[in-house]
Amino acid sequence: MNRKQSVYPLQPPRERGTWRAFALALVMHVLLGLFLYHGIHWQNSTPAGAEAEIWTEIPPTPAPRQPPAPPAPPVRVQPAPPVDQEQADIALQEKKRKEQEAAQRAAQLAEQQRQKAQQEQQEQAKRQEAQAREQAARLAAQKAAADKLKQQQAQAQKQREQQQAEQQKQAQLKQQQLEAQQKAEAEKKAEAEKAAEEKAAKAKALAQQQAKQKQQLEQERRARLSQLQGMAGQSEGGNGLAKSGSGSGSGGTSASPGYADKVRRRVKPNIIWAGATEGLETVVSVHCAPDGQLLSVSVQKSSGNPQWDAAAANAVNASNPMPLDINGKAPASFLITLRPAGSS
Repeated sequence: MNRKQSVYPLQPPRERGTWRAFALALVMHVLLGLFLYHGIHWQNSTPAGAEAEIWTEIPPTPAPRQPPAPPAPPVRVQPAPPVDQEQADIALQEKKRKEQEAAQRAAQLAEQQRQKAQQEQQEQAKRQEAQAREQAARLAAQKAAADKLKQQQAQAQKQREQQQAEQQKQAQLKQQQLEAQQKAEAEKKAEAEKAAEEKAAKAKALAQQQAKQKQQLEQERRARLSQLQGMAGQSEGGNGLAKSGSGSGSGGTSASPGYADKVRRRVKPNIIWAGATEGLETVVSVHCAPDGQLLSVSVQKSSGNPQWDAAAANAVNASNPMPLDINGKAPASFLITLRPAGSS
């Protein structure tokens, strides 16, 4: 409907019956002219006289045997006397008056019909104009409703687009946060793996170094042990190593009270341990030469964790030589208790 209205502008509806009323009015005027024309000419014409002959038929009579009589001469009918001219004029005027009255009545009838037709046309025009105004108002209301609906739809579409844009923005932000988190976790994992690899490599290198040192110390210990045994065999005291005995946690019977703290301060920096620390305690037995060189290192009391026991023994081996006591010599043997850093 809107499209049709935009192509064809509003026009008042066409009046119906206009040509028909015009044709009827024209015919009535023509008839009125003919009546007037014939009426005038008829009044101006003089009536002509009329002559008539009347013949009377005689019924047949039985013919006598006598010779027929000669026929009677025909009776000649005299024409009627001429009508009085005055009466003819009166009749003519009366007829003319009647014709004029008839023409007037016809003209009045035609005028009434014309006025009636004109009134009907005016009423019809008024009705059509009212219908046109009503239709225009209805179309305007429909257009206003359509514009309002279109505006509401545009606003709803705009809101939907804004919501979609906001959702996309939030989704992108979440995706970026997730990617950043994943990247951070990956970097953290890579750093942890790298640190673990470095730690493992360091531990491996330290283990190799400690093994090498242990082998070297074992060789030196054997050499010193052989030397000490030779020296002991030549002395009167017999086996001097046996005399020294085994020390306690404080450094043995031949060690001063503060010697155990010296050993712990020497060994503690060399402890390498990254595992659990709860409840780990290892007692390490140490044999060394008077100058502090290690002769043997062994686990006297295990903590129950072989890895920590090995780390404690390796720390003692890495602390070679042992510190000297107050007498300028190291105890021949003693025990040291080691715990991981941070353990209770």
